[in-house]
Amino acid sequence: MRCTSGKMAAIGEDFPANEILDVGSLNFGELDLTSEDFLLDEVDVHIQQNLEDDIVREALKTGVDLRHYSKEVETELLDVENASIQDYIKESQNIASLHKQITACDAILETMEQMLQSFQSDLGSISSEIQTLQEQSIAMNVKLKNRQAVRGELSQFVDEMVVPEVMINHILETPVTEREFMEQLHELNHKINFVKEQSFKDAKSCNDVKDILEKLKIKAITKIREFLLQKIYQFRKPMTNYQVPQNAMLKFRFFNEFLMANERHVAREVRDEYIETMSKIYFSYFKSYTSRLMKLQYEEVADKDDLMGVEDTAKRGFFSSKPSLKSRSTIFTIGKRNSVLTTDLESPIIVPHAAQKSESRFSFESLFRSQHYALLDNCCREFLFVVDFFMVSGSAAQDLFNAIMGKTLSMFLKHMDVYTNDCYDSIAVFLCIHVIQRFQVLMHKRSVPALDKYWDTLLEMLWPRFEYIMELNIQNIRDCDPQKLGHIDVRPHYITRRYAEFSAAIVGLNESFPSEKVNKLLAKLQGEVENFILRMAAEFPQRKEQLVFGINNYDMMLGVIMERTTDDSKESESFKEVLSARIQEFVEEILMPYFGGMMSFVKDCELHLERGNMETLKHHEKRAQQVIRGFNNDWKKAIEMIDQEIMRSFTNFRNGTQILQGALTQLIQYYHRFQKIMSQHPLKNMAIRSELMNIHHVMVEVKKHRPTF
Repeated sequence: MRCTSGKMAAIGEDFPANEILDVGSLNFGELDLTSEDFLLDEVDVHIQQNLEDDIVREALKTGVDLRHYSKEVETELLDVENASIQDYIKESQNIASLHKQITACDAILETMEQMLQSFQSDLGSISSEIQTLQEQSIAMNVKLKNRQAVRGELSQFVDEMVVPEVMINHILETPVTEREFMEQLHELNHKINFVKEQSFKDAKSCNDVKDILEKLKIKAITKIREFLLQKIYQFRKPMTNYQVPQNAMLKFRFFNEFLMANERHVAREVRDEYIETMSKIYFSYFKSYTSRLMKLQYEEVADKDDLMGVEDTAKRGFFSSKPSLKSRSTIFTIGKRNSVLTTDLESPIIVPHAAQKSESRFSFESLFRSQHYALLDNCCREFLFVVDFFMVSGSAAQDLFNAIMGKTLSMFLKHMDVYTNDCYDSIAVFLCIHVIQRFQVLMHKRSVPALDKYWDTLLEMLWPRFEYIMELNIQNIRDCDPQKLGHIDVRPHYITRRYAEFSAAIVGLNESFPSEKVNKLLAKLQGEVENFILRMAAEFPQRKEQLVFGINNYDMMLGVIMERTTDDSKESESFKEVLSARIQEFVEEILMPYFGGMMSFVKDCELHLERGNMETLKHHEKRAQQVIRGFNNDWKKAIEMIDQEIMRSFTNFRNGTQILQGALTQLIQYYHRFQKIMSQHPLKNMAIRSELMNIHHVMVEVKKHRPTF
């Protein structure tokens, strides 16, 4: 209701009270007087905004009548409107002048618009003309490119089809060794291939040059064939270095390529002629070289009776210190024979006539190395020549190589088969095996697999022979009867020395290319040699002599093997263990005659102490007195006698001094244990304990027997 009365008051301002209000003339729009939400929120907002106006607030504060104030404002607005109209009337002429100027500008702009439209139409026509010219230019460019392409193809076609006169002259007249002939031969080969290709495309121009190209091809083939056959025939001349014509042929390897491409039967004729010629040359050369080389071998070689267990006097002169030939090695000692695997492996081959002139002799492995190094060198060169000149590879190259070297390799295998069947020198066979293994590596470094099958065949010959000879020696050691070997003493036996030298040689060689079958054979041989040492030691009546014999032999074998092989080899480790056990037992044996009473007393009493039988020590008082008095009387003399006996028994002075030190150390330990027992109840109350020798006195005496080196 408050809102309604407010609005009525506002209406009253527009319609005075003395005027009749025409309700029908009022337009209420969509006013819904029944609605409770009739713009109440909006009215409140407007009222609030009006109240916040600075002028309204000032008027309210001063109590100004708003109706009167509203009329004053309307009057002021009317005055301002009238003043503005007067100003417009004063400026009417200027406005009219401005209107005329604007009209004139419109006329000028219209004229300019017409001119620009004319320009636009002109530009449109020019653009169409340019587009036409561009299309014409593109069409002309395409025509030019097509003509250039046709010209280039046609020019190249003509150049490749035409046979120039300079080619004809050089092919017909120039020697084949001249550079110009080679250049024109390349060009001729190219033209022949080009004409063949174009003839498949039914090019009519091929008919114009076919005849001349065919004649030039026949002439070139004839000249090339004569040249190559002439070079091959040069191989057949005596004392010819065939590497020279081979190198000459390699310079003209294109000749064979030309023959292969244009006349295969002529190329086959040249190849067959080369195979036949070189096969005969190699066979003749190596047959002669092998025959003359084998005459340089030592006259005295091992046979089936030269085994490890054979008695030293059975074949006088073979193992004696006076060899029948100069610089000859025995079959069980490697000496400098392994130089064929190191310094001499790739050294120059042996020249038979020079060696005969100097009366030099060689072991078989040296001859084998020289023979097969010559084979290796020639085969590498031949294989590479065949691959390069005849343009073959893979199995084709191998087949061609076998055709050339087949007879020579068969001759070598036959020779090796004859040798191995009569060979009993296992070191020579083993060295040959290792020469082959190193030559295999060498050929692989040169990327030549030509002799792989040959090497494998050789190894299949040599390995069984090596195993057979090893088994003969093993069986010979097993069957060896010590009673048939004559007088024996405690020094190292010559059979064990043979074994030591032989085993060291085989182990040292086997380290570079380890073989399990060799290790098994060596282990088997070692077992038989150890059994042989036991059988030989059993010939001595006293245990001490048996031990001395065993120690001397094991020490000798260990020294030889460690000198030639690595310290951690199986053989050296095995011998160290056996030698240590034998020395320990010998120390007990050497001390027993002089200090046996004290040693047995210590062992017995320690056994009682371990069992806790302290009271039983009373029964050993008398025995303790005898031990103490016996020790005090003889200990210095006993040490001196032990020193002399040990140094007299062992051939190796260093080994003897070590055994002596071990024995004296063991004596000190026994004496220390004896004193410890004497300090136990009830022995510690014995009066004789005051007579015990101070252990430091004993140690001072022992130090006098230390080695001075």
